[in-house]
Amino acid sequence: MKPYNVILYYCYAPIEDTETYRDEHHLFCVENNLLGRIIIAPEGLNGTVSGTPEDCKAYMEYVRSDPRFAHVAFKIEAHDRPAFQKLHVRVKDEIVNSDLPVNPLEQTGKHLEPSEFKALLNDPDVVLVDMRSDYEHEVGKFKGAITFDMHNLRELPEHIHEIEHLKDKKIITYCTGGIKCEKASAYLIHQGFSDVYQLHGGIIRYGLEEGGENFDGKCYVFDNRITVDVNRVNPVVISKCHICGTPSDRMVNCANAACNEHVPICEDCGWKMEGACSQSCKEKPDKRPYDGTGYYVSKSNHYQPIQGLKSQKRNLIKMKLAERAAQKS
Repeated sequence: MKPYNVILYYCYAPIEDTETYRDEHHLFCVENNLLGRIIIAPEGLNGTVSGTPEDCKAYMEYVRSDPRFAHVAFKIEAHDRPAFQKLHVRVKDEIVNSDLPVNPLEQTGKHLEPSEFKALLNDPDVVLVDMRSDYEHEVGKFKGAITFDMHNLRELPEHIHEIEHLKDKKIITYCTGGIKCEKASAYLIHQGFSDVYQLHGGIIRYGLEEGGENFDGKCYVFDNRITVDVNRVNPVVISKCHICGTPSDRMVNCANAACNEHVPICEDCGWKMEGACSQSCKEKPDKRPYDGTGYYVSKSNHYQPIQGLKSQKRNLIKMKLAERAAQKS
């Protein structure tokens, strides 16, 4: 049994006072030894959190103890070490950057459970559309899926013309955990697509529950694992080393922070290039030291709730958490 869990989740639910909830949320994570990346926005929550199974269980119970997030679906993976080195709890405008004129709480694509999705994979009338970034689908995607050369979801409107001729088809969107598809599928409906679905829980849940059949390559994730295995049925490697061209699904962030490209680089080339994606990046005197992983810890957003919160406010938050726990018991 692996000693750590990684939990991935999101929830679209209105949050009025994001700053206060951020303080409470961050304090709970610190006091329960949790690391990860959590976004709090007026439209909801989005997070990937890592810790021991006991601490992760406490976190899931904490999130669900709030009526707004009582029905959050968590994807839980076992791991041999913490998937993060820091904790970031940030307030942002959206839980996934999109700038799309849609609200998933009002309209979104029809949810498909992993078993339903699997049953439709060989349907000739189904079109799979990958809603992730280019560097994500470069290392792994479903067989036959349409992909876009976009770096983030804000660019989706620029690519709608590529699937305009499929408006009368059954469109199934997918992404890592499902969060992007809530907005992407809603946007397709907004653009006149008539039969739009989304893989509920994303690639990760499909792999956990259905074995990941017909997902080629690996799934890019936003923690220090970088990629994870999904397909336990018929796995293949689809990506090639950015340097030498040999098959490789080992993703690396370029050691040159000014570049920071996400590319597959085999282990030999990783060491030869010192984690850089090109000779010019390798020659940068201020490039980050390469440790063989190609993962670099992001800098803090300067939010330090433990040091910054006045003791009175901190005690009020603790009382609130204790009251909620008592109500649940």
